[in-house]
Formats: sequence, structure tokens, C-alpha cells
Amino acid sequence: MPTPEDAVDYFQRRLQHETDPADVYAAQRAGDRFVIIDVRNAEAWAQGRVQGATHIPHADLPARAPRELDPAVPVVVYCWSPGCNGGVRGALALASLGYDVKEMIGGFEYWSREGLPTVADDGPLPRTFDPLVTVMRR
Repeated sequence: MPTPEDAVDYFQRRLQHETDPADVYAAQRAGDRFVIIDVRNAEAWAQGRVQGATHIPHADLPARAPRELDPAVPVVVYCWSPGCNGGVRGALALASLGYDVKEMIGGFEYWSREGLPTVADDGPLPRTFDPLVTVMRR
């Protein structure tokens, strides 16, 4: 049976490697220095993405990251949703290359469900707030 100390270690390690949409948005607003990478395919990227993200599909990261990303700047990666492991694949590829990387759990699905800023090739998308994941203040 795991001890409470084991649990503390496990959850601390998770928080070293994961973040969530609300924390990423707060870091953007605070002006923290990091790059956010959308690892989905070109069609998904064109349809909608996190405002301020860069597009590098996870399969392209090993070749493109050394040319396009500063290894001194932390990276946050995301895919579509909790049902997609593209973010994990992207994070693994970047970690293997020596980057300080976190996966944004919930991916683009929860970013958009929380009503955070999104854009598409045609411009900004409307912000909609899913009441199941966002507390609406009146």
C-alpha cells in the first residue's frame, strides 16, 4: 500500500510535468516567458487553436524543434482533448530533446470550453463558456 509520502511525491511529480488551461492562460496574461505548441494536424489547427500558440505537429517536433524553439524557453504542448495522447507524444519528443516541457491537460477542448481566447485561420472565434467547466460570475 502506498504511503502518504509516496502520494506527495507522485502528485508533486505530476505537477512538474502537467498544467491546465486556466494556469496557462494566467501565465500568458502575466507575461510569463514560455511557448505554447499545438501538436494537432493542419486541419485541426486551421479550424481553431489557442490564441498565441505555434503549430508544430507532434511527428514534426524532433526535426523542427531544434531549428525553431529556444531550448532556454519553457514549452507547453497540447492536443485536442483528454481523449488524445498527441500532447503526451509531443511532450515526450521535446523532453527527449532536452526541453523544459509540460503537457496542458484537457487540451484544446477544455481551453475552448472554459471560454479562453481562441483563433482560427479566419480570425478570432467567439468565446463561449461551458457551465459544466466554468463558474459564471454574475
